[in-house]
Amino acid sequence: MKYSIFLLLTLSFNLFGQQIDQSNLEKKQTQDLVVKLDLLINDWHIAAANASFEAYFNATSAEFIFLGTAPNERWNKEEFEGFCKPYFDKGKAWDFKPSNRQWQFAANHTVAYFDEDLATWMEGCRGSGICILENGQWKIAYYNLTVLIENEKIQSFIELRRSN
Repeated sequence: MKYSIFLLLTLSFNLFGQQIDQSNLEKKQTQDLVVKLDLLINDWHIAAANASFEAYFNATSAEFIFLGTAPNERWNKEEFEGFCKPYFDKGKAWDFKPSNRQWQFAANHTVAYFDEDLATWMEGCRGSGICILENGQWKIAYYNLTVLIENEKIQSFIELRRSN
């Protein structure tokens, strides 16, 4: 009987230890993925600041969608390239400084969702996006840029929009 209890306890500890090891491995893999994806998004922002057209758009998927701050700004990749090209050609695009980025992942870790705060020429903004694993490489598939406005200022903002 003592032998059976000892064997049961030993097996239980081994199984529990394996679960902890698996959990730690998954956390480490997620942390490594966050570092990789942070680098992708940071480099993307730097490419815009440096007016590096190819680097900027090479980071995006073929089906990339960009939502800008104006009501009519919804571009696919080709349209957005056309909009951006004159700015990049002049050597002056935009310089967004990200902070407070948060990541979430689909269960299979081939889709990642993020949001980030941005310091911009428009003051505080927020970007949110989706990255996908495409042919073994992470690409930005979707990005939504929004201007932040405090709730107590929204009525003045609404009136400003209506005045034009």
